[in-house]
Amino acid sequence: MHFEIIGTIEDIETIAVGGRIREIMRLRRQYGSGRWRKLKGIARVRLTTGHVRRAEVHWYEAHGIGRRKMKIKRFLDEKL
Repeated sequence: MHFEIIGTIEDIETIAVGGRIREIMRLRRQYGSGRWRKLKGIARVRLTTGHVRRAEVHWYEAHGIGRRKMKIKRFLDEKL
């Protein structure tokens, strides 16, 4: 699902760090070594259909590398 983040991500929480991430070997191989963290937060997203929804998003992040593999985990509002 392709989407665009609108505004800022709120209520950011760390889910896992380093070896506690299931995909750590793939992340290091694909993007390089770093202190990888899996995070989640709440954001408004614009879908490819043009609809704007509030959603819980998950992503991986490392210092100097940035956010990677962002995905929508679930929608938090009713579909209009």
